[in-house]
Amino acid sequence: MNNRPSLHNIALFMALLIHAVGLLGILLTPYKDWFVQKTFVNLLLMAVLLVTTHQQKGKQFLVFLLITSIAGFGMEALGVNTGMIFGNYSYSDILGMKVLNTPLIIGINWFIIIYCTGMFTTAYENYMLRRLNESGLAITSRLKIISFIVDAVFLAVMFDWIMEPVAVKLGYWQWQNNIIPLYNYISWAVVSALLLALFRKLNTGRHNIFAIHLFIIQVLFFLILRTFL
Repeated sequence: MNNRPSLHNIALFMALLIHAVGLLGILLTPYKDWFVQKTFVNLLLMAVLLVTTHQQKGKQFLVFLLITSIAGFGMEALGVNTGMIFGNYSYSDILGMKVLNTPLIIGINWFIIIYCTGMFTTAYENYMLRRLNESGLAITSRLKIISFIVDAVFLAVMFDWIMEPVAVKLGYWQWQNNIIPLYNYISWAVVSALLLALFRKLNTGRHNIFAIHLFIIQVLFFLILRTFL
């Protein structure tokens, strides 16, 4: 019998440990600033774990990774420098090296969010389709696609809504007049929908339970910070 821990279990342990230590460091120690400064390391490591645990790393997955990261960075850079997409905001130096006033790690963050919400929605969709099939109900391909996009976009926007006030308090970025505009979330929905459509088109939704667990971990992480920070 092979008792060695699986790749998923190792990745899950690392994600839980890093986020738990981060929470304790930010909320309960005098070294809050040090932990906040390591956010870009956390994001980079989570991206590596997602790529490592992804099954069948073929051309389509690589295309999705590159397009999502580049498009996410590009939209943020355009937004920061024009105020036309998400609103008027600016990044601090906390998230690391910047190009066009935008941290490079932001593109990776877009990949993490889109990939995790896509995987979470795919798992939920597969479960619901099994239940519907058992009930003798048939769902058209068009309805499946629409349902996937709507559900996944809802999760992505919900995640941004939970994260935004925390990110401001931690100093990742700052909104003009400290007001998060409504059209920030509308733009998030539009950009997320396009990237999630790509996720679906490229059939990136191979089973990756670590991505589902990481999404839950990050939602809880920001919810706790939003509550107690």
